[in-house]
Amino acid sequence: MILNLDPKFTPIQNQKQINFQSFTFSGGEPHIKIDPNFDINEKVTITHRLNSFNDLGLLCITVDALRRMDVKVIDLFIPYFPAARQDRVMIKGESLSVKVYADIINGLQLNKVFVFDAHSEVTPALVNNCEVIPNHAFIAAVLKVIGENVKLISPDGGALKKIYKVSEFLGGIEVVECSKSRDVKTGRLSGFKVYEEDLNGIDCLIVDDICDGGGTFVGLAEELKKKNAGKLYLAVSHGIFNKGFEVLNCFDKIFTTNSFKDFDDEKVEVIKLKL
Repeated sequence: MILNLDPKFTPIQNQKQINFQSFTFSGGEPHIKIDPNFDINEKVTITHRLNSFNDLGLLCITVDALRRMDVKVIDLFIPYFPAARQDRVMIKGESLSVKVYADIINGLQLNKVFVFDAHSEVTPALVNNCEVIPNHAFIAAVLKVIGENVKLISPDGGALKKIYKVSEFLGGIEVVECSKSRDVKTGRLSGFKVYEEDLNGIDCLIVDDICDGGGTFVGLAEELKKKNAGKLYLAVSHGIFNKGFEVLNCFDKIFTTNSFKDFDDEKVEVIKLKL
C-alpha cells in the first residue's frame, strides 16, 4: 500500500494507492484525513519530499493517523533528507540540524526509512532503520545520454568515497580528483584545484549529491577548462538550483532527479526516481 503525500511525486508504481485529503489551516498547521477503506494489516509506504518544516509536519500527523487506524508496519521514502549538509557544528552558535530532523523522524518509530544519495554517512548513522539508495542507477542513466567516453569528476574530498563506488559500478570509469576551500564563517569558496595536468579534450562529468547555488561547480568548471577539458556535464542527485540555471551556462548539459522538486526547463534533464 502506498500513500504519496506529494501527488506529483510517485516513485512506486503498481501498488494500491491510499486516498487522502490534506490542507493547511489558516494558522499554518497541516491537517490530513485518510480514507479508511484499505487493509490495515498490509505494510504502508509513505513517500514525500521534505522541503519545509510544514512538509515534515504533514508527515508526522500522517504517521499518527495511520497508527490510530492500527496500521502496524510503516515505511518511509524521503529521497532528499533535509539539513543533511548541516552534519557538523563548524562554529559556536550553530545547530546540528541534521540530528534535529533525525530525532523527529526516529520518534515516528518507522520500520524502514529510505533516503536517496545521502549527503554523508552521518544521516544513516543518526536515522534509525535507514537504508540509503545509491546514485549508481542515476549516473548510469546519465551516461546513456552523454556516452561513456568521459571522466568522472569528484568536486571535493567529501565526494571521493561515493564517486569511486560509482566508478566501480560503471566498470571502472576514470575518476579525476578535485578540491576547494570554504570559509566556514562566510561560506565563500576559493582555491579550486584539479589534480590532473591535461584532460586531453575528454568530456567531463561532475558528480555530486546537491546543487544549491552552484558556486562549487562554476568554480570547478573554470579550472577544468584550464586543464583542457572537453564538454562539461553536471549530474546532481538533488537539484535545488536556487539561483536558476543561468549561472550554470558553463555546462553543456545538467542532469538531476525529481528528489527535491520538479523542473520544466530545457537546460536540465530530469531522471525520475523509482523505488
